[in-house]
Amino acid sequence: MPTKPHSIFDLMSEESEAVDEAEEKRRQRKELLEPTGVKDLFKEGKISINKFTCVGGQCKLCIKACPTNALYWGTGEVGIVDDLCVYCGACVASCMVDDCIKVERTGEDGKVEKFSKMSDLIKLQEKKNAKKRFERVKSNAILLRRAYKEKNETKKYREQQKLYVDQEYRI
Repeated sequence: MPTKPHSIFDLMSEESEAVDEAEEKRRQRKELLEPTGVKDLFKEGKISINKFTCVGGQCKLCIKACPTNALYWGTGEVGIVDDLCVYCGACVASCMVDDCIKVERTGEDGKVEKFSKMSDLIKLQEKKNAKKRFERVKSNAILLRRAYKEKNETKKYREQQKLYVDQEYRI
């Protein structure tokens, strides 16, 4: 039996439904995170726990470190509530086993960051902080150059004014 061909209006309504679903998901996520007081700094991300290397039953350090309670202990393993995770990396920083928890996140600038060890997380943060420090020093240098230029212009103006006054008194 032949199906009815889709019209442009049907396709447009399907697109708007997809956008509405994404907006609804963002709104629900915001509602979930609001009571925790944690900001959602990353557009999207993934977190995974290697069940074979995880010793969560003995330590539960990642569960204690999670600011949004996205990690929980259940049925003999650490579970993840994806809607609550903000991909901050606190679990990776507190985990005593390297490559146990893997986080992949996309920032507001679209840059993808991946880490699974404390050393990777520290390097990533140092890189970000170095960039911020560089921008701060750069902007301070520009302000200092402007101030120096204005000071020199003021100094030249005073010298010219003094020279003019001295010439008037000589006459």
